[in-house]
Amino acid sequence: MSLSSLPSFDVREIPFSRRGSWMNLSPVIGLHRRVRDIHLVSHLTGMHAVLRLTLSRDGSFVDAETVADPSALSWLVEGEVVASAVFESNDVVRLAGTGVDLVLADAAEELTPFSGSYFFREPRDRSWVFTSYETGRRYRVTVLSGTAAAEGEEALGQNARSITVGGVAGWEVAIEQIESAAPVFTSLETFAEVQRRVVEEFEEYLEAVAGWRSEDTPAAALAAYVLWSATVVPAGFVTRESVLMSKHWMDKVWSWDHTFNALALAPGAPELALDQFHAPFDHQDAAGALPDSITHSEVLYNFVKPPIHGWALTRLRERLPRPLDRAELEAVYARLARWSRFWLDSRTAPGRSLPYYQHGNDSGWDNSTAFDHDRVVEAPDLAAFLAVQLDVVADLADELGLDEGAHWRDERDRVERALLAELRDEDGFFAVGALSRTRSKRTSLLTLLPVLASPRLPGDVVDALAAGIEAHLTEWGPATQLVDTAEYESDGYWRGPIWAPSTMLIEEGLRRGGRIGLADTISERFRALCERSGFAENFDALTGEGLRDRAYTWTASVYLVFAHDHVERRRAEEAEGIEARA
Repeated sequence: MSLSSLPSFDVREIPFSRRGSWMNLSPVIGLHRRVRDIHLVSHLTGMHAVLRLTLSRDGSFVDAETVADPSALSWLVEGEVVASAVFESNDVVRLAGTGVDLVLADAAEELTPFSGSYFFREPRDRSWVFTSYETGRRYRVTVLSGTAAAEGEEALGQNARSITVGGVAGWEVAIEQIESAAPVFTSLETFAEVQRRVVEEFEEYLEAVAGWRSEDTPAAALAAYVLWSATVVPAGFVTRESVLMSKHWMDKVWSWDHTFNALALAPGAPELALDQFHAPFDHQDAAGALPDSITHSEVLYNFVKPPIHGWALTRLRERLPRPLDRAELEAVYARLARWSRFWLDSRTAPGRSLPYYQHGNDSGWDNSTAFDHDRVVEAPDLAAFLAVQLDVVADLADELGLDEGAHWRDERDRVERALLAELRDEDGFFAVGALSRTRSKRTSLLTLLPVLASPRLPGDVVDALAAGIEAHLTEWGPATQLVDTAEYESDGYWRGPIWAPSTMLIEEGLRRGGRIGLADTISERFRALCERSGFAENFDALTGEGLRDRAYTWTASVYLVFAHDHVERRRAEEAEGIEARA
């Protein structure tokens, strides 16, 4: 792949990084906080802007345009590249330029015992070091060519702390993220060689993950970059190579988001996909619950996420290029069985057949209108997901030759009967307060998610679900709240915007339930949405504008799954046509 054919992107929307690194370069430095200058941002112990990168000439600030592709981030003045950055490795960023100076400054305005970076010159190799309180790491700057001048060495308090690098013939520096010490920096590669190697690494990943792409899927390469660049090596509580939801502020692995990334990676990167599926299960608690989220320095158990993992495993096995061996099946069976028992034992009230959410956050639909009357609810999506998962666990038990399949099917049947009898009437599904028994509002798309269980639902129930989904459909896909209701908000999180996971679960349920035309429409509209507006956390349901975090991996993953499935269907149709003509 040549440099000219790499996907380009706006670094204000998608951070510049590489597979494996916990760092990125971006002007996004915090929750909904975008600044003018590019910053070196670390995601160790949270999202922290460490160094501010600016260009100057004769002591005056240079206002440069930035352009990026997977191989390099470049600064342009009047259309000419004056500086560029590449990731030499997970922990090393190389920067080079000519005609301008580079100023590297502590991103914190003040050094205190609890914030900012202590800046000093390292006697051993004459490098400069910023020791960051926020990340607990050192950022060592080695000048490879050119000249450098420092300000604020060993200063405390509000003093400026920076390095200015320049040189008539150009300059180059390396910035390393290190722990207490590291060997003196050396590199056997030139800047251009590093860039070419990164191109090869990304090309190999792209061909594995989206080698099927066609003219009908123009955003596939950029979607693959979003996943590639958001991937980190194991560190802290992250036990496996993991795809974060973003290298903006959503820099965690949540315990349902990960399944969508696993599905996108499965055909071309099966081991990485299996790591995505298992990562939260590595922290399954004594009750069998998955954590709400994991990241480098914390595992949170304050909420859970919905049990879509049985469905996800079925879909994953369909997409993997190899079967799971017995040891893998035994491991996943044990984990899914414990996760299912959590809902049956710890989240089902005595005398009741249906499990409950304790808060909207448990559902993943944090502020859905289904939780307006009660937060603690027995919800139809939860019951459907659990029934599907129990069916998968039963089949796994049979596959492993265990005598537990009948037990799991009894539990499945009990949950299914209660779903239809207790959370549905002539007007469709609803949630009910676990204590108050008050019925929820029905204007949220959440109440239509039982469609995921459509192969086991009566035909008239699936027809009603499909009709309800059509009522939520806009030009861009299924809005999470009916757009003609008072509660609808264009940027209301789960009270209106289109989201990737709900779209995929709806499309999947319709397709498995035989409602192919509507499923195709939803896939087409979501793909068009991503091709127009990128891979945002969610989208305005009426305008298609990207909202919130603009580089969200589950959005990229759903696009890749939909795009791949579309290409495969198209090729199958073409093959059938050729065969019929023959």
